[in-house]
Amino acid sequence: MRVSDVVYEQIRSEIIEWDLKPGASLGEIETAERVGVSRTPVREAFARLAAEGLVVTSGRTVRVAPLSRQHVIEYYELREALETASVRLAAKRRDPVRFDAIIRELRASLEGLEELDPNRLYLLASELDAAIEEAAASRYISSALDDLGGQMARVRHYSRSDGERLARAAEEHIVIAEAILAGDELLSVSATTVHLRNSLATVLRSLPED
Repeated sequence: MRVSDVVYEQIRSEIIEWDLKPGASLGEIETAERVGVSRTPVREAFARLAAEGLVVTSGRTVRVAPLSRQHVIEYYELREALETASVRLAAKRRDPVRFDAIIRELRASLEGLEELDPNRLYLLASELDAAIEEAAASRYISSALDDLGGQMARVRHYSRSDGERLARAAEEHIVIAEAILAGDELLSVSATTVHLRNSLATVLRSLPED
């Protein structure tokens, strides 16, 4: 892996995990000294992060991209358009065995537990996302969702501590997976829309006013 790739991954992770908060200034020299590399790989990393929308540049100034309520709403609008298209295709082309297994694991994660395991639920949600993407088999939708991934990972900062929402989200994932397993395109789209709008409502309740 190239040095610029390592720097990119480190800074991207810091932005997503909010170690670097929206609006934070990123000096090229200071960043290079902090991560222990020359300025060239930092410059290359900044260019990639800017293309992904995670940083913004103005002249020589680089800052972590802002995350306003309007930004969040627009991210979710795009995500809804992409994910509903993806689940519709997945319902046509799914591997029943894989989706049946995911449904069983999601149900098991919600049964007989006094406390939910957030890490387990996030992992299962990622498995469902991967299964949908693979079943949809659309390189263009996948590419667009990948481009949006960093922004959505930042947004999740506002909903990670909401245990009640986490449980409801898992139940919504089960409905989505069951609709895909049944080959029901309309229900899979409807269930995905409900899930994303509930998620957006949760995030907006947690966001400070702009």
